[in-house]
Amino acid sequence: MNTPLAEALSAVLLVAVLAWAVVRPFGWTEAVLAVPAAGIAILTGAISLDHARDEVARLGPVVGFLAAVLVLAHFCDVEGLFRACGAWMARWSRGRPVRLLTAVFALASVITAVLSLDATIVLLTPVVFATAARSGVRPKPHVYACTHLSNTASLLLPVSNLTNLLAFAASGLSFTRFAALMALPWLAAIGVEYVVFRRFFRRDLSAAAPAGRDTGEEPPLPVFALVTVGCTLAGFVVTSAFGVDPAWAAAAGALVMAGRAVVRRQATPLSVVRAAAPPFLAFVLALGVVVRAVVDNGLSDALGHLLPSGSGLLALLGIAALAAVLANLINNLPAVLVLLPLAGPGGAGAVLAVLLGVNIGPNLTYAGSLATLLWRRIVHQHDEGVDLGEFTRLGLIAVPSALAVSVVALWGALQLF
Repeated sequence: MNTPLAEALSAVLLVAVLAWAVVRPFGWTEAVLAVPAAGIAILTGAISLDHARDEVARLGPVVGFLAAVLVLAHFCDVEGLFRACGAWMARWSRGRPVRLLTAVFALASVITAVLSLDATIVLLTPVVFATAARSGVRPKPHVYACTHLSNTASLLLPVSNLTNLLAFAASGLSFTRFAALMALPWLAAIGVEYVVFRRFFRRDLSAAAPAGRDTGEEPPLPVFALVTVGCTLAGFVVTSAFGVDPAWAAAAGALVMAGRAVVRRQATPLSVVRAAAPPFLAFVLALGVVVRAVVDNGLSDALGHLLPSGSGLLALLGIAALAAVLANLINNLPAVLVLLPLAGPGGAGAVLAVLLGVNIGPNLTYAGSLATLLWRRIVHQHDEGVDLGEFTRLGLIAVPSALAVSVVALWGALQLF
């Protein structure tokens, strides 16, 4: 296929795939269009078969890691981990909105970092709704915190976000070194978000809850799930230290949790497979092929002229800003797939700056990340409206400030380590 036609076709396919992922007509999965789109790109020659095969091979280990983490998070929920989190939040906050917001920030940050942003969106958000209703406080600040932190708080570990897994593979860093470099940016971004939320939602947070609200019965602490998650995290560190892919540790943790559920007849082999979300995994692979087609047909050259070079503070700020803008234009997953090959030669600092942009930037618009789109559907299921203007105003305050502070923190971490 000639270059102009290949450019046009690959761009149309990417737009169509992203639009389908945003709208999801009839509730159909994102893969329904993404997989045929990847096939069209290959059959028409918009991407060569060799490049498509290389892209799938590159993404394969990342997708396997993601599947294991999704299974682990699902069966932690089966064990009652998130119900216990809700009970703790209700007990600790005692009907005080500010204390509940603090509890949500703490839990959402830890859950996002350890069990991935999907766990925060799919499993914690309904718990936060129930906790707010049980405590008698307005749910909006706490529910909005779930979507912001699913993006912002996913900076810490390679397992926290699919974008992290991709950046981790491109950075050449060990698991522990990645976490060490991202710890300061993670804390800085969460701190800025907390301050912004306290100011932005001050009216909702000043509305006192009715006295004497029943916080409900205490569920038992899921010790087995907590121990398994702790051992899995330790496994990430150990495997990384010995040069073994941390995906093996994730697979072991998922196998333990799923095996226990099957033995106790809380799950079947089929439900274990469903917990890994095969359609979403297929979507990720197909999207990677479509994005590679766009990159091969000119986008890489265009962005290469815009992406700053070097690892100085101004260069890192420019890289993160470009990544944030691109994430809101084409979604953060395609953005990171496009930018990582360009940022990779600049070293780990440039790769991590891209990660800051594609993880914090999506809080500006609904379409910035698939997690935000999923969060919006969950909110509507709970008969809670989401005002586009309010969401955007919050993002316009939170995103630039959190991004700037976290980039400075990353630059400082690079100097320290």
